[in-house]
Parts: sequence; C-alpha cells; structure tokens
Amino acid sequence: MSKLGSLGARLHRGEISYDFVGKRKIWYGVSILITITAILGLAVRGLNMGIEFQGGAVFTTPNHMSVSVSQAEGYAKDASGHDAIVQKLGNGSLRIQIAGIDTDASNKIQQTLAKDLNLDPNKLAADLVGPSWGEQIASKAWQGLAIFMVLVVIYLAIAFEWRMAIAALVALIHDITITTGIYALVGFEVTPGTVIGLLTILGYSLYDTVVVFDSLKEQTKDITKQTRFTYSDIANHSINGTLVRSINTTVVALLPVAGLLFIGGGFLGAGTLNDISLSLFVGLAAGAYSSIFIATPLVADLKEAEPQMKALRKRVLAKRAQAATEEELAEGRSEGADEPEDAAAAVVGPRSQSAARGRDRRRPSGKRR
Repeated sequence: MSKLGSLGARLHRGEISYDFVGKRKIWYGVSILITITAILGLAVRGLNMGIEFQGGAVFTTPNHMSVSVSQAEGYAKDASGHDAIVQKLGNGSLRIQIAGIDTDASNKIQQTLAKDLNLDPNKLAADLVGPSWGEQIASKAWQGLAIFMVLVVIYLAIAFEWRMAIAALVALIHDITITTGIYALVGFEVTPGTVIGLLTILGYSLYDTVVVFDSLKEQTKDITKQTRFTYSDIANHSINGTLVRSINTTVVALLPVAGLLFIGGGFLGAGTLNDISLSLFVGLAAGAYSSIFIATPLVADLKEAEPQMKALRKRVLAKRAQAATEEELAEGRSEGADEPEDAAAAVVGPRSQSAARGRDRRRPSGKRR
C-alpha cells in the first residue's frame, strides 16, 4: 500500500486526525481576507469584459503575418482610438479585437488597419458583434446561476437538512467571489467560456461538499444517545475520513487544467485558452478548500446552536472532565503507594541500624569476672 493510501486508511479509521473544525476561526479569517481582497479587486479594477459582452469588431488577418503582436496593437489603437487585444493564432494569423465600436466605425477601421498592415482590405476579415447579444448572454448566465443555486438549496435541504444547504450555498458564493476577484486582479478577459467555466466549478465544488456531508450524515445518526463525541468531533472525523479522497480528486482535476493554463495559454501562447482554464483552475482549488475549511465547520457551528446539541456537548465535556479527574486521582494514588516504601526504607533503615549498634554496645562480652 502506498504511503498516501496508508495515510488515508489511518485517517478514515480515526487513528490520526487534524482538528479542522477546532481551528475553524482561523479558516474563517483566511476566507474573509481572501474575499475582501477579491471584492476590492472587483471594485477597483473591475472585470475585463470580452467583446461578446461589450460589442465591437474582430479582425482576422491572413496566415503567416510578419507583423508582431505589439505592432498590431499599435496599428489598431491608432486606427480606432481604442485599446485592442491582439492574439497570434496557431496558423500565424492575427486576431484583433476592438471593443466599443459600431458598424460605421468598423468599416473605417478596417480600411485604415489594412493599409497599415499592407493588406488588401478584402483579405482582412471583419466580424461585428453587437452589445445586445452580450447582454443577452450575461442575462441568461445570471438566470441560470440563480436557478442552479435555488435547486441546490432545495435538493440539499431534502437530502440532508437546511443547515447543510445553507453551508453549501455559502461555500458556492465563496468560490464564485474568489474566482471573479482573481479575474479582476489578473485582468484576464471574461468571455462566454469563462461563464461556462464558472458553472462547471460550481458543480465540482458541490460534489466535493456533498461527499463530506454524506459521511457526516451517516456518522451522526443517534448522536444524542452517546456521550463520547460532540457534533464537532464527528464533523472533524468526517473531514479527515474523506480528506485523501478530496485531495486525489482535486489533484487529478487540476493537472489537465494546469496544462491548459500554464502550458497552452502561457508557454505556447494560446491565449484563447486562458478565459476558461483560469476559471476552472481557481474554482477547482477554491472548491476543494471551501468543502473542507468552510462548509463542514459552518455546519458544525449551526448544529451546535441547537439546544439538544448544546446539551450533548455539556454531557460530553462533563464526562471528559470527570474521566480526567479520575485519571489524576489514580495517578496520585499510584504515586502515593510507592512513596511509603521508599520513606520506610529511608526512615526505618537508619533507626534500625542505630538500634542495632546500641544493642551491640550493651551486649555482654560473654566472660564474667
């Protein structure tokens, strides 16, 4: 058995564990700090919305252009007066995006840009994207997200309970906020692919959370009939029992996404992969984090606010305190039982020796005169 597999088995059996729930205030603080940073990034920098959402024109050059990306950006800015996004495609052509222009401006920019690039205007393909189409996509995306959230809450409330549904909803909002904040801070373009990536990570994050919740539900049956564990203890055991599984699934999912983001989008320069790969990479990592450090500890907080769980916690802590006291008393009696023998040897021994010497001095020599 591998070391990781052996570790997972020991965690599942409860032989070793890490107190995730007991240190939940630390995780809450880290999440709040990250969320505030993400919100500040959204407020200060905002999202770099793609041309599909803003409207504009996309110009595509023929294959094997000798013009560099920086040169094309300069030509596009001079021709339009707007900042342009230029990407070099695999066949050597250039894709030039200019947002915020209408049809009339697009025709003029096409003529000027073709002249600067030494091209026939007819060979510079132009596609105009209206802002209404992007607004429609954004509206449908928000509607789909809202419906998804409502269905998630209803399903979890039926399959588990409303407290778990609330905790899962908080974790999902946490993941969305962090992912969109990273987009704002990094400045990557938001495209329909980004929206698809966001919806994908929500499903993955929910799956990881439900795995822990299912284990927690199974282990908390008839929890009030025992006095060994509190709800937080069992919640922590559920996290530890599924920890290696969560790590394995997250790593396996992140590896191909990291290949798209860092190798495809970064090293090979396929910038069109960044819009979906970044959302998947950040979202998958945030989803694994939230299922372990946010969702389950939050469920423990909500459950232990119940009167019966408060009473259970008092009974468990009282029993543990009594057991600790009895153990201390037993140790004290054990130490006390050892001390008299030593003391007797220390006290009686010298006295016996003195008495013996006294008797020897008083003892007759054996001869009478």
